Amino acid sequence: MRSAALVILVFGFVPLANWITGGHEFEGYDQYLSEWLNGAAITVGCAIVLTILSRRIPLWRTGALDPLVRWGHAHPRRTGMVLLATALAAYVAIALLVLSGRPLLIDEIGQLFQARIFAQGRLWLDPPLHPEFFSALHVIDFGGKYYTHFPPGGSLLMLPAVMTGAPWIVGPVFGAVSAVVFWGLVRRIESRPAIALAATLLFAFSPFVAFLSGSHMNHVPLLTSLLVAMYALTRQTADEDAHPGWGALCGGALGIAAAIRPLDAIAFALPAGLWMLWRTIRRPSRLPELVAAGVAIALPIAGVLWYNAQTTGSPLIFPYEVLWGKSHALGFHKSPWGEPHTPARGVELINLYFLRLQSNLFELPAPSLLAPAAALALTRRVERFDRYLLWTASLIVALYFAYWGDGVFLGPRFFLVLAPALALFSARFPAAVRERFPSRGELHKFVGFAVVSALVLGATMTIPHRAAVYRNGFRSMRVDLGEFAERSGVRGAIVLVREAWGSQLIARMWGLGVPRSETESLYRTVDACTLDRAIAELETAGVRDSAAYRQLQRLTGDSARLEKDVISPDRTLRSLPGARYVGDCADRIAEDRAGFTIGTSVLAQAPGSNIFARDLHARDTLLLRQYPGRPLYLLRAESSEIGAPLVLERLRPDSLAKAWRWSPPSSAAASE
Repeated sequence: MRSAALVILVFGFVPLANWITGGHEFEGYDQYLSEWLNGAAITVGCAIVLTILSRRIPLWRTGALDPLVRWGHAHPRRTGMVLLATALAAYVAIALLVLSGRPLLIDEIGQLFQARIFAQGRLWLDPPLHPEFFSALHVIDFGGKYYTHFPPGGSLLMLPAVMTGAPWIVGPVFGAVSAVVFWGLVRRIESRPAIALAATLLFAFSPFVAFLSGSHMNHVPLLTSLLVAMYALTRQTADEDAHPGWGALCGGALGIAAAIRPLDAIAFALPAGLWMLWRTIRRPSRLPELVAAGVAIALPIAGVLWYNAQTTGSPLIFPYEVLWGKSHALGFHKSPWGEPHTPARGVELINLYFLRLQSNLFELPAPSLLAPAAALALTRRVERFDRYLLWTASLIVALYFAYWGDGVFLGPRFFLVLAPALALFSARFPAAVRERFPSRGELHKFVGFAVVSALVLGATMTIPHRAAVYRNGFRSMRVDLGEFAERSGVRGAIVLVREAWGSQLIARMWGLGVPRSETESLYRTVDACTLDRAIAELETAGVRDSAAYRQLQRLTGDSARLEKDVISPDRTLRSLPGARYVGDCADRIAEDRAGFTIGTSVLAQAPGSNIFARDLHARDTLLLRQYPGRPLYLLRAESSEIGAPLVLERLRPDSLAKAWRWSPPSSAAASE
């Protein structure tokens, strides 16, 4: 327990990432540290004042909440129903009022896009004739198939909501179910009723859990599956008898988790499997329980392998390997972005996740990880299921240490699966203080007042602030482009979406058949104008795939001299120092400064009468030939300011013909 506390304290307070050069960094650490210290000082100050006042005024009554605790445990089903309704209402409010009921991150968009494919009774769609106009980061658009790189479990669980037209409800429903299942779980692993109820409330209404439960992220149904598995595991291991039914439920839930996010499932399935195996070795009569769990976990995994075989041609090749190659795999190697993932980078990422949890977990004025770390440090007795929680947490940290991606959205999303354990240990903190210092009555009051003060300050100040920040983020992704066009009277048209120049370059490289990982590397190591001209030459010459990559790779000689965030509002764009662009390159910079948006969100929308495509300038003629007779519009942001309103402009094909050096077909001219 103390080792776990030490890990939390080191990775949760020390800015290791900022001390390791050349990699990730926790920006604004000094400001966060100042806020944590000030918040802790305010909390401690409130607790001291209240403790002193309680000597004269009965502010503290031991056992004041005992009637509520007794009622909750005497009526667990009613408590569960109240919890379900309250949590669902809170998560729905977040989904609609904070996150606009829309997928905001590319991962959410990809999951919803795949769910819409499933809703058509298909595993994939036919790819676009010209994929560069419609491509997206996580979408496979080659090999005769058009689908996303995610395992199928998350999208399949979205299917009923997609078919009823309310995909935004998936996160709130699974989040609320998680709260109820955790209530059942914690009552079995925590013998003290007050702590069990407190842990449930901390988990269900943790801002980290609540905000993600309002999203479309697959981490939420994943957590539900893992909690069901843990609940079944506690029932299965409650006594010396064999319980094949509970074993089957545990295995099935872990199998569903593997169909959603295999890496997380491994961290929970491996300790559970070893525990079941040990029980069987000690008493062979429990073999049916082990077999039932094995069969149940194998069924969803077999479904995933079948899906892989249908989509990639091999049951052991996942779609993300088709899209990204071996660079997507776990371990220390070149990442899909071209940069090497090393043990030092792994330390940086784990450090970032813990530092983010300090704020995101409970949104308190003081660091959120103080309570669980202190409880772990003060606890002398380790319960049986505590060991399981610590093993799963250790494996999650170890596995994501070896994973190259930085999973941040509404907090460190990869660590959402740690929220149940952190909530439980946080709830144990006051009791741990009382048990370690049984005769220090004033200290007990101080800790109680500090906890109440922190929760009140968080609920009234920091949580509303965080909600406002989230409500004002990802503005361009909140607009339903199809609905916007329909409201503007645009129907049956080609709508060209003006994205950033950098996005256009990446999409055009994808269109040339350059693999995703090599595309990212080239984009980061070649001057934008040089890259644009080279891509245009390859497009004209019809050079594709590995030949195109080899020619583009020769342009990376000046990579060490490149600057970013200099010439365009698009901060990812690279340029050589002192670059002065002319011609098409100057036009692209001017367009970026005039305003651009993101068109990827249309993948998550139900198809309409309009065709939304990425504006690629002269290459747009390919679309006009493919869809003759449709009116043509340009969709762009009104300015380069964040959150600038969108504008739709009617384009005249004949006026574009000169700029594109192209003769429009008569049907295009007639549609003006």
